[in-house]
Amino acid sequence: MVARLWRCVGSLCPPMQDKNAERLQHAIMLALFAAACLGGCTSTSQNSVTFFADPGQYEFSSCQFLAGQRKQWEKRQQDLKLLMDKAERSPGGGVVNLLAYQGDYTTAGEQLKLVERAARQKNCDLPENWGSNSAIQ
Repeated sequence: MVARLWRCVGSLCPPMQDKNAERLQHAIMLALFAAACLGGCTSTSQNSVTFFADPGQYEFSSCQFLAGQRKQWEKRQQDLKLLMDKAERSPGGGVVNLLAYQGDYTTAGEQLKLVERAARQKNCDLPENWGSNSAIQ
């Protein structure tokens, strides 16, 4: 909706100022849209934005607690993925995924990333740096 800067009285309506106001509004909307789109590109892996998880939640947690949380969030994410795949095969499954599962799936993924980041910062044992239990013969 374009805000009019001048009220038209009879045939005394300045058309140029309406066009300028409209162009200004379009430029502002385009700038806001570009800023919103590019805002996500500025985050790094250490300072990523989370919408469903608290970044400082695991700051004072022990490695043992983090390992338990990691298993819990991995299982939750896998369960939700299975439910999403199952719903996708039914009519209207995309809507069900969006309304029922997508928010929880995103939360589980963000929580898992936060747990792994906290474990790395505390130098906890992670699956990628666990040693083998068997001896080399």
